Amino acid sequence: MRSMVIRSFLSLALAVALLSPASGAQRQGTAPVPVQTSTFAALVTKLSEPGGDFGADNLISNEQSYLRVLPALTRAGVTGGAYVGVGPDQNLSYIAHVKPAVAFLIDIRRDNLLLHLLFKAIFAVSPTRIEYLCALTGRAPPVKPETWASASVDKMAAFIDGAPAMGSAEQRALRARLETTMKATGINLDAGDLARIADFHREFIDAGLSLVFQARGRPPSGYYPSLRTLIGETDGAGRQASFLAIESGYQFVRSLQQRDLIVPVVGDVSGPRAMSAIAAEMTARGTPLSAFYMSNVEQYLFQDGRFPAFVENLKRFPCTDRSTIIRSVFPSGFRGVLPQSTGDSYSTSLTQGLGTMLNDLTAGRYRNYADLVIASSKNPAPKE
Repeated sequence: MRSMVIRSFLSLALAVALLSPASGAQRQGTAPVPVQTSTFAALVTKLSEPGGDFGADNLISNEQSYLRVLPALTRAGVTGGAYVGVGPDQNLSYIAHVKPAVAFLIDIRRDNLLLHLLFKAIFAVSPTRIEYLCALTGRAPPVKPETWASASVDKMAAFIDGAPAMGSAEQRALRARLETTMKATGINLDAGDLARIADFHREFIDAGLSLVFQARGRPPSGYYPSLRTLIGETDGAGRQASFLAIESGYQFVRSLQQRDLIVPVVGDVSGPRAMSAIAAEMTARGTPLSAFYMSNVEQYLFQDGRFPAFVENLKRFPCTDRSTIIRSVFPSGFRGVLPQSTGDSYSTSLTQGLGTMLNDLTAGRYRNYADLVIASSKNPAPKE
């Protein structure tokens, strides 16, 4: 993401408590050392830095290929530990697969924090997948939602598509419920924040499952997937694998949300504070990096000359030989070059072992973004 106009991050009023350090290094997959944490709001404040803008609201992903890396993550034994990611709800599907002990969602836009607070509130009021999808799109749930536990994503999508949006009174009641839940997190939300969150929710309600990623000031692109497509996407082997695909995946993510273990952070991955603070928190918890989902942020970091600063931040993360980067690539210059590319997706998703990436950088093998992408396509996540 470009370091555009930097605006001051709204200071949160809660005091920040220090975290007690963990003793000794922990290997990925072992039980984390108990840590006396501060409140959710104080932790968000502690980890965040001043935010910026990107030029799109990023309510949903534009990466149809996002789940096709899951087999590579499985082969590499990428599980547990700490998950880090950028952007909106594609992270929830990665979290459902990796099953980390804690997740940090860092994004330069404070709007991303507000969006994840909306998701968090919807999880809180939605005991099941179908209720989550109904609350997200402003539809009344089925009479007995508990009977939908084994329903396919396609069946749920058909229900949403066939249901009208709630009336204005019902929408206001739902919004009031969600606002109460968001305020209970302790995050200091002013009227402008709540209005912004309501705007985000209204877009999900108005468009339903036909919602598509859209950059500001531009018409929707026909090659970007809809929300309907994203929740029904497969892992490349024909298995639907979003966090809404099976009830157990949804319940795992919901459990992390309920325990305040999915932490949205405002920050620049090449910035001076947030990444270092996340690395310190991971070290204190004894949770090394399992996966870092980067989207195509590295493309912008190379363009802006900020990639070296990002790499220095990466080096601070506690990691193992299974720690893996997940990245997305868009065509410009790579069409027909990457063997992982397919004709049905505008994006290509890749994995790379963090150790391989850092070793190659030390050896001077990546002169530009193209070098990084091509190396990633040839040297994916390590095998377990």
